[in-house]
Amino acid sequence: MQKLRLRYAKRGPARFSSHRDVGRALERALRRASIPMAYSSGFTPHPRISYANASPTSAASEAEYVELGLSQHCDPAKVMSALNEVLPPGFVVLAASNATGESLTELLQASDWRITLPAAPGILADAVARLATHDEFPVERMTKNGLRRFDVLGAIVAVTAVGDDTVLLRLRHLVPAVRPDDVVGALRQVDPRVPGVAPLLERLRQGVLEGDEILDPLQSRG
Repeated sequence: MQKLRLRYAKRGPARFSSHRDVGRALERALRRASIPMAYSSGFTPHPRISYANASPTSAASEAEYVELGLSQHCDPAKVMSALNEVLPPGFVVLAASNATGESLTELLQASDWRITLPAAPGILADAVARLATHDEFPVERMTKNGLRRFDVLGAIVAVTAVGDDTVLLRLRHLVPAVRPDDVVGALRQVDPRVPGVAPLLERLRQGVLEGDEILDPLQSRG
């Protein structure tokens, strides 16, 4: 069995696809592209597909990852090309490679995000500066395990206001995960002038956090 890893994008209307929608779209594309999938054993076999750190619904992304188990060896470039011919609009496979020994979960250590939020001049920069004055900043969020309280600053590697409507954010992947909208909520708490409208979120990259860089998890690191 070959293990193949893909990096794919969610663009345009596809950003509103749930994780289940993404799974259905990919499984349909794999069948249409005649990719030789390996299947689990048991009474209800299913294709061996493993997702890692999927972005939330409504977030666009240039860096989603999935691992496929194949029943025979395939050229990663040909699999990528075949899938892109049949995937629905908004889903694009950007890279493919054979899996390394490390799990995807181990390799996806941090993410870069672009947060777009219309605000009056200077407000986002002021809010970012105010948040940086705190040693910690706890927020609460309801999870599947109940209400959780966690420190957003513990996950922030870097945050910068760019212009009047954009925040660039680098988040370390912790448990429980701190999401970009948690950081937006913290900015609203330190500065009530930050607009209450839903922000546009886009994941730009995710991978191995090494120094000041996020390294591509599909590339061998020697």
